[in-house]
Amino acid sequence: MEYKRYCKALKLEDDPELIEAYKKVHSPGAAWPEITQGMREVGIVDMEIYILGTQLFMIMDTLADFDHEKAMKELATKPCQSEWEAYVSQYQKTSAEASADEKWQLMERIYKMDK
Repeated sequence: MEYKRYCKALKLEDDPELIEAYKKVHSPGAAWPEITQGMREVGIVDMEIYILGTQLFMIMDTLADFDHEKAMKELATKPCQSEWEAYVSQYQKTSAEASADEKWQLMERIYKMDK
């Protein structure tokens, strides 16, 4: 299956208790089902988030015809999305009003291993 991959970064608050709580919010089955459903509806087929200290790194795989800007605007209108963003903002170095697209910064790929 052809897909596009996007990598994004976000910083968490430098507080070990908040970081552990953020991990729990993202543990298997803990994310709100409306959030996962909304991501699938806009063309996100898989997503993983990794952590190192306070730095988060997201890998987002999408359908081949995915339009990032359009999809992020649509995602912001999905059920519970703004509530989720406000909820998780307590852990993130961001504001409660910020959308997912405003929080998660797209990264530039600078290397790909030759085939």
